[in-house]
Amino acid sequence: MLASACILPSPALASEGDANTDSPPPHEARVNQMTTGVARARDRLDSATSTSTLTGDEIEKFGARSVAEIFRNIPGMRAGSTGGEGFANISIRGLPIALGGAKFLQIQENGLPTLEFGDIAFATADQFLRADLNLAGVQAIRGGSASTFASNSSGGIVNLIDKTGDVAGGTVQISTGLDYDSKRIDFEYGSPITDTLRFHVGGFYRKGEGPRATGFDGFKGGQVKFNMTKDFAGGYVRIYAKLLDDQTVPTPYAPVLVSGSGSDPDYSNVPGLNVRKDSLFSRYIPANLTLDDANQPANHAYSDATHSKVKSIGFETKFEVEGWRINDKFRFSDISGHTIQPYTLSNAMAALPIQSINSAPVLMAMLQASSLQYATGPNAGQVITDPASLNGNGLLALHTDQDVALNSLNNMTNDIRASKVWDLGSGKLTFTAGFYKSSQDIDTAWTWTTTVSDVLGGGKAHLIDVFAGPYQLTQNGTLAYNAALIGNYRRDRYDVNYDINAPYGSLNYMFGKLALGASVRYDMGRVRGTLYGSSLPGSTASTTFDINRDGVISIPETNVGIIDYTNPAPVHYNYDYLSYSVSANYRMSENFSLFGRYSKGGRANADRILFANYVSPVTGELLVPEAAYDPVKQAEGGFKYRGDNLEVYVTGFWAKTGEHNIELDRSYRAYGAELEAGYHRGIFSVYGGATWTQAEITADALDPTKIGNTPKQQADLIFQVTPQVEVESFTIGANFYGTTSSYTGDSNQLKMPGYVVTNAFVQYRPTDRVTVMLNANNLFDVLGLVEVDADFIPSSGVVTARTINPRTISASLRFNF
Repeated sequence: MLASACILPSPALASEGDANTDSPPPHEARVNQMTTGVARARDRLDSATSTSTLTGDEIEKFGARSVAEIFRNIPGMRAGSTGGEGFANISIRGLPIALGGAKFLQIQENGLPTLEFGDIAFATADQFLRADLNLAGVQAIRGGSASTFASNSSGGIVNLIDKTGDVAGGTVQISTGLDYDSKRIDFEYGSPITDTLRFHVGGFYRKGEGPRATGFDGFKGGQVKFNMTKDFAGGYVRIYAKLLDDQTVPTPYAPVLVSGSGSDPDYSNVPGLNVRKDSLFSRYIPANLTLDDANQPANHAYSDATHSKVKSIGFETKFEVEGWRINDKFRFSDISGHTIQPYTLSNAMAALPIQSINSAPVLMAMLQASSLQYATGPNAGQVITDPASLNGNGLLALHTDQDVALNSLNNMTNDIRASKVWDLGSGKLTFTAGFYKSSQDIDTAWTWTTTVSDVLGGGKAHLIDVFAGPYQLTQNGTLAYNAALIGNYRRDRYDVNYDINAPYGSLNYMFGKLALGASVRYDMGRVRGTLYGSSLPGSTASTTFDINRDGVISIPETNVGIIDYTNPAPVHYNYDYLSYSVSANYRMSENFSLFGRYSKGGRANADRILFANYVSPVTGELLVPEAAYDPVKQAEGGFKYRGDNLEVYVTGFWAKTGEHNIELDRSYRAYGAELEAGYHRGIFSVYGGATWTQAEITADALDPTKIGNTPKQQADLIFQVTPQVEVESFTIGANFYGTTSSYTGDSNQLKMPGYVVTNAFVQYRPTDRVTVMLNANNLFDVLGLVEVDADFIPSSGVVTARTINPRTISASLRFNF
């Protein structure tokens, strides 16, 4: 099992400037180099940037089950991981998470974005990333400087960097879950072929049920990555490729009991369903019958869950011409997939037109119906004689089954830049100029349905048929072949392309102990495409259709969702915005420096403003021009200390931003402080960080009552710390991640308690080439709520929630050669 790396705030090099001008350094030197968000290598104490490095040497230790669990070890970063390797809520320094994903953070692979936008609906960037033995390290740059050296990265950049065959050798690793079903094999090998030619290849394959009980192998697939590098005097050229085909199971909202008060709630399991370990995915709910994006009947297997497919190829090169350092990176990625999950709404969302736990009117009517019976599973057709005691909880769940085809998320990116250093007066002037070009497709189709199930864990939930007198209200557990709970909306398809051009440049002048920097970027976006579906005015939402082809029209078959292709709406608008950043760094002594920075950046809004009042359904132009992008203003300042055994980096920050999406038109402000520190002596070391944040909603055009409140899911304090003891053949340690309480919603009526997750690890090296590893993720099996889909405690005492992974213990055997 791959894991997060330890944060090593040792002398990472950074400078004012562009991202990834240099090739990543060899794996063993990675903690001493910073290649993300830099122009020329510079000692960290000479740079006005906040950076962190997660080292490849520590990658296997902590048992992270997803990329998001790696990211939560970066100071300043909030990563709400619920398992399933996708759909994580990721933000930085108090910037909001309004609709999920990673809006203000750009996630990169080898210096180019995985997706141009990190919060595409049902296609977040982390969904198409896997950490394996190819990974040499993770680098992160936080704060405003990131906004001028990558597009849509106003909060920061996180870059996953692959090994490149600097050192001959390879690894084979087999891993198994000890208390959960997971089997995995990883491999990697790299080597110089000649003095100037080297390569690296690696990947993994896995299969198993995963950390939660679903009753089927929901985690299956893998990836292969390859690169080859030709070195020459003054530079190199590298080609690389990636093939990913992997399925994982997300963690959908599941019912949870809640009592007490909104400020001091007590969350507990519903009888029959352990929210830590169970899921509403079930082997007895095999497929979703729906009309696909061609309006043809299709059965989409629930075991497909989150299916991510990537085929990419790219190159990068660096060379020098008369003192100019030229660097170019290019990648094309063919990205597609499918996602399906049951979405159970809470009954404590006053703004929703209908609720779903069975205190809601529709469910109460069902419970009062003449009969209920199992629609699927070994008891299919059997009448439920006592609904009030069903599964010991008497609950039914009404699901909106979120069935989304990811037809194309194809991405093409090229980033070329040139830099040169001049001696000027008593100092050195570094100039960098570049041009960034990207094209991002978003072609997805939403083919949702509405079903009824019981509430039962262990992968044993059933679809339920409901009868009222002689009338059968459901068909094989389906109440409607569309999203009936939200007014039959979201039977939609959008096929849109986002084309971005961005020239940028920077100046950095260093003289004596002082370094002054400035950078600028100008993003120009061209958005073209077409929308179809029920969310458009005047479109047909549903029809009568014999979807199961039995010759009889049932009640649910009178409400079958279709994508109306006869009433398309264009998307046809342009946008542009300027980003800039200015900084100063003062190296007071060999061990101590001060820095300050002010920046303004932006994040273009992509699919999240479609099917809303921001874009004209007639002309495709913006009705609200300011919705094209959300500006982010940031100020930061702090000090850096690095001694022989102790390193401390402290940054104070302030940020102001807006948010436009299909649900919000809002402004936010956040301020706080960020600590990163490390201490080592002999066989003992401890590294970690903490972020204190005060965030506030400062304006809300749709709901002024939210002004002054704390944004949902924003904790005052998050922290991570990793102590370990390492001797020649043995390493033992633990990684602690903690968060204080936060609010479930922007109304600030109900809280989610804080928690601390403990990940423990042991490594034993009987020989130089063999390592035995034991990793325990969430060792004490704490209940960590990531999202609660309720604004207040309802009278029923039942809400729905998403949680962190339960305790999972894995063992690995690793051979180096």
